[in-house]
Amino acid sequence: MSEPFLTSGAQLVRNSRAGRRRIAGVTDNTQRPDSGHDSTPELPTQYTPAEVEGELYERWVERGYFEADAKSDKPPYTVVIPPPNVTGSLHLGHAFEHTLIDALTRRKRMQGFETLWQPGMDHAGIATQNVVERELAKEGKSRHDLGREAFVERVWQWKGESGGQISGQMRRLGDGVAWSRERFTMDEGLSQAVQTIFKRLYDDELIYRAERIINWCPRCLTAISDIEVNYQDDDGELVSIRYGEGDSSIVVATTRAETMLGDTAVAVHPDDERYRHLVGTEIELPLTGRRIPVVADAHVDPEFGTGAVKVTPAHDPNDFEIGQRHDLPAIAVMDEHAVITVHGPFLGLDRMEARSAIVAALRAEGRIVAEKRPYVHSVGHCSRCNTTIEPRLSMQWWVKVAPLAKAAGDAVRDGRVAIHPQEMEKRYFDWVDNLHDWCISRQLWWGHRIPVWYGPAGEVVCVGPDEQPPSGEGWHQDTDVLDTWFSSGLWPFSTLGWPEQTESLAKFYPNSVLVTGYDILFFWVARMMMFGLYAMDGTPPFHTIALHGMVRDQFGKKMSKSFGNAVNPLDWMDKYGSDALRFTLARGANPGVDVPIGEDWVQGSRNFANKLWNATRFALMNGATVQGPLPAPERMSATDRWILSRLNTVVAEVDAYYDDYQFAKLSDALFHFAWDEVFDWYVELSKTTFQAGGEAAEVSKRVLGEVVDVTLRLLHPVIPFVTETLWTALTGRESVVIAEWPQDSAFRDAAAEAEIAEVQRVVTEVRRFRSDQGLQPGQRVPARLTLAGTLLAPHEDAIRQLLRLQPEGEGFHATATLPVAGAIVALDLSGTIDVAAERKRLTKDLGLAEKEKADTTGKLGNEAFLAKAPEPVVAKIRARLSTAEADIARITAQLGALPEA
Repeated sequence: MSEPFLTSGAQLVRNSRAGRRRIAGVTDNTQRPDSGHDSTPELPTQYTPAEVEGELYERWVERGYFEADAKSDKPPYTVVIPPPNVTGSLHLGHAFEHTLIDALTRRKRMQGFETLWQPGMDHAGIATQNVVERELAKEGKSRHDLGREAFVERVWQWKGESGGQISGQMRRLGDGVAWSRERFTMDEGLSQAVQTIFKRLYDDELIYRAERIINWCPRCLTAISDIEVNYQDDDGELVSIRYGEGDSSIVVATTRAETMLGDTAVAVHPDDERYRHLVGTEIELPLTGRRIPVVADAHVDPEFGTGAVKVTPAHDPNDFEIGQRHDLPAIAVMDEHAVITVHGPFLGLDRMEARSAIVAALRAEGRIVAEKRPYVHSVGHCSRCNTTIEPRLSMQWWVKVAPLAKAAGDAVRDGRVAIHPQEMEKRYFDWVDNLHDWCISRQLWWGHRIPVWYGPAGEVVCVGPDEQPPSGEGWHQDTDVLDTWFSSGLWPFSTLGWPEQTESLAKFYPNSVLVTGYDILFFWVARMMMFGLYAMDGTPPFHTIALHGMVRDQFGKKMSKSFGNAVNPLDWMDKYGSDALRFTLARGANPGVDVPIGEDWVQGSRNFANKLWNATRFALMNGATVQGPLPAPERMSATDRWILSRLNTVVAEVDAYYDDYQFAKLSDALFHFAWDEVFDWYVELSKTTFQAGGEAAEVSKRVLGEVVDVTLRLLHPVIPFVTETLWTALTGRESVVIAEWPQDSAFRDAAAEAEIAEVQRVVTEVRRFRSDQGLQPGQRVPARLTLAGTLLAPHEDAIRQLLRLQPEGEGFHATATLPVAGAIVALDLSGTIDVAAERKRLTKDLGLAEKEKADTTGKLGNEAFLAKAPEPVVAKIRARLSTAEADIARITAQLGALPEA
């Protein structure tokens, strides 16, 4: 363990290792060059976050604390930021996730790791294009007015003007990212990575082009993947339509009547006796005059509806599969705007208009057998704009995911990658084990353009990054771009320079952990697993996947602007400080569980920061020091040994919680240790020692300095700003960011812990008695303490100070006697309270408690009531009886302790 520095004027003298006795770790951190630290530093009486946070952060960045050196011989610790969309701003979910990642990386940096938190942003194809197109619309233009090249240039211009918003917000939060390594998914290097892996997958026949049913958004005018479709219950209509005539007719039901214009068959189950005579025959498709076959297919459920389904191969994925099996034609009846293209009375109608018009026409012909509206059913919507998705037959590019998904599943099954919490593994396997081929082409202009060229004679050439595309008359590049998730799936290694074999790639791949929400387990995590294993020769992109939940409001409701409960984290940071927001988020972060948060909780965390501030000011004002080794345990008081024993226990607990990603538990442990044990007990118990002076005070000053020092270092990863300010003031060293992480020295003192527990017990019991008697907290009361022969004897002065008990003096008359922890505390309450009024109040309370006991006893003794009442009701009455009996005992004791009037 590295040694601290001593100061004497401007001299820096190293402590000798010889004879040092360590009980808790100290930091190896250079003394600030501008501070001899030979006088007590002063802190303002109040902590004002806005006055220190911005300046501190820029100082950290300027000094390069967050940068990562690929040449370092330190062990690596790597985490990538889940790249936020360049269109976005920091919302509460970002703040939550960034707080957790920052805590992990700050701790690892303090532990001596070469730490890389990789920052960057995603180009967000659809979302960004939509934003810029809306800007153009304000000018009365569309992207087609500009043309592709000029439009893309306009997007880059917008990115340059607006893309820095998130970076500024990350600085406000305190994110310790390596800014010099910031990447963007459309950077030249990342674009080369995209083209490289596309070429490899294409050459390995894992990328192909085919006509399939895709999810089409008529608003965004592009295909989107299955995971970008949000399903929600909509009010629609279910109409049953009679196809054919007489005994040859079949009734089918549909919620999308407009698609019947593209029907090319009716399907029934092969074993359905009702329709066996019709299989192989043809019936007339209403409104069109076309005849279509009746086919038998096992996909049809004979128990659902009429047992017969219309087959529209060009507008339904299941129908497409039926069409493939029976060699049915696929007739597209809508264009990219979801407008009917079939010649006839419905030509040019929007799909929703066509639906109503077609149902009306069928009704006029007497072909509507039944109508049900509203008919609530699940309908897919575009996750970007909420437009109803239109399944559409389209020529697109696809990734053959089966071998890639198997590798992604195997990496978790064989233990190369751990998912935390483990119960999330099932959700992961359910996804990767049932993946369909992934549609990766998008009909956009902003994004990585597909590196495929088509020739005049039907040639198809996929071009790698180091290859020249074919040229000449008739050659042209594919107009589509790649799904955004394709490039972000390369993020863990493309950001490190892949496909070049860089020093950074060798040092920092694979990532140590991925911290992300369970909601993008399929969007992003599975993609990174597939691509990382494929591109990096079977090495997964990270060792651990740590999944967290979603931030919700204090009532557990999803945060949304439409609900009116969305919160801009900057508002809370402005009001309470970034540390307060971070600590609140960390205290709610149980693995894989959603996080409720309310403003009053942030205010409570602000109060904790203020408590830290005031306690450290007290320590500095009373001469607390971190200089020199800790005194030997035999020179310490029981109070000193107790707090150091507890400190090392907490160090061990915090380490274990970090290693298990239990942010809520580690934050709670630190909160209660700092507030309850250090500030409320150790500081208060030590005040009499400091007042008395002498050797004991000098020992306690060193112990207090150690405890505050280590506590601030333990808290730093979660609340970096206030701890930096306090720690540098306490120690005179450069920065807690590069301080050494505390270590458990294994010092424990069970006897001291038992002794202080007795002190806490007697103080707590007497405080409770004082409160019950209506005494004010600061009101002094004469008392006689009989402590001889107990563990409490050395602590009489501290007990008296904590309990506001003055010496008994002349005329002392014990009006109340409390036996606690083997000691006797006798109090003279005469003249301190209005005995008559207190007796009247307590007598009234006793009467109410006795009435409650009588009522509940009567109900529980009523057999008829017990026979009819539900168990929860009976249990509640039993609880009321128990409370009443406890109240009677307590009030009776209080009355007995009152002095005579």
